[in-house]
Amino acid sequence: MKEDYKILLVDDDPDILEFLSYNLEKEGYKVCTADNGKDAVKKAKKHLPDLILLDVMMPDADGIETCEEIRRLPELNSVVIAFLTARGEDYSQIAGFEAGADDYITKPIKPKVLISRIKALLKRSGKDELTGEEVENKLIIKRGDLVMDKEKFKVFYKNKELVLPKKEFALLELLISKPDKVFTREEIYAEVWGDDVVVGDRTIDVHIRKIREKISKKHIYTIKGVGYKYVL
Repeated sequence: MKEDYKILLVDDDPDILEFLSYNLEKEGYKVCTADNGKDAVKKAKKHLPDLILLDVMMPDADGIETCEEIRRLPELNSVVIAFLTARGEDYSQIAGFEAGADDYITKPIKPKVLISRIKALLKRSGKDELTGEEVENKLIIKRGDLVMDKEKFKVFYKNKELVLPKKEFALLELLISKPDKVFTREEIYAEVWGDDVVVGDRTIDVHIRKIREKISKKHIYTIKGVGYKYVL
């Protein structure tokens, strides 16, 4: 499915844009480019890329501001954003992640290494775990050894079918919808239980424990005082 991926490159250096475009297109990716932050937001809205490679230092709006603006757009809430920049200072990296970036890559970097990082980012996001048909209907979700069929209400882990009650199914579906995203307890209550009566504060913990008993514990991380996330 690699040839279906759309990547937006954002850099004010035309030579870098040309060099990266050549190497990414050679790998089968569809590439569009922008040389400033404002143009990047417009093209992101138009093309809805799967991944955005973003420089930090740019005219009009810098990479941090651009990332923040893109993250506020509902239609782009699942796009993978990685900074690709010569700025390697700790404070720049911290600012990048706080703006909503998924990764921070420093230049110079060899094309093969960059391609590997891109593949890893897409895999982590779950995008390359789906076939073309599955991406289209969104009814089947694959995350490594885990397969969820939302239409048939079935879950398989390492080819073994699991029995999950409604709330466990809904909770697992939420967590795997965005691997590595930390879902707060408040978000989980709102998405899974909604207006349903929640017996106590430990309700989520009990359901998480039951899910962990059915799949490997390594997939669901507890972020103390915050919530949970699913990792591949």
